[in-house]
Amino acid sequence: QVQLGESGGGLVQAGGSLRLSCAASARTFSNYAMGWFREAPGKEREFVAAISRSGGTTYYGDSVKGRFTLSRDNAKNTADLQMNSLKPEDTAVYYCAAGLTAVRLQIGVKPDSWGQGTQVTVSS
Repeated sequence: QVQLGESGGGLVQAGGSLRLSCAASARTFSNYAMGWFREAPGKEREFVAAISRSGGTTYYGDSVKGRFTLSRDNAKNTADLQMNSLKPEDTAVYYCAAGLTAVRLQIGVKPDSWGQGTQVTVSS
C-alpha cells in the first residue's frame, strides 16, 4: 500500500495562490491514480481533483474548475495541486489520495490510501 504525505498548506488572502504537494512512498507510484479531497468544518469530505496514472486525464470538482490544476511527476512520485484565485470557501483540510483509477476517485470509490491532510485557510 502506498504511503502519502501532503505539504504546502497555510494561510493566504482571498485571491491568492497556494501549491499543495503530495509525496508517495511507493516505487509503483505510476500504478496509482491520484486525487485531492477536502473537508471543511461541519461538512462532508468533497472531491477536488483527480489525475490518471499517466497524467493524461484530469477531473475537477465544479467548485474548483478553472482555478485549480492537478499535475503529477511519476519520476519524483509527486502529485501537485496548484490553487489560484482562492476564496474563503476553499478553507478546509486537504487530503491526498491514491486509487485504482481517476474515475473511481471522482465518483467516490474508497481510495486505497489517504494522506494525513494539510490545512488551507483563506482569509477574506
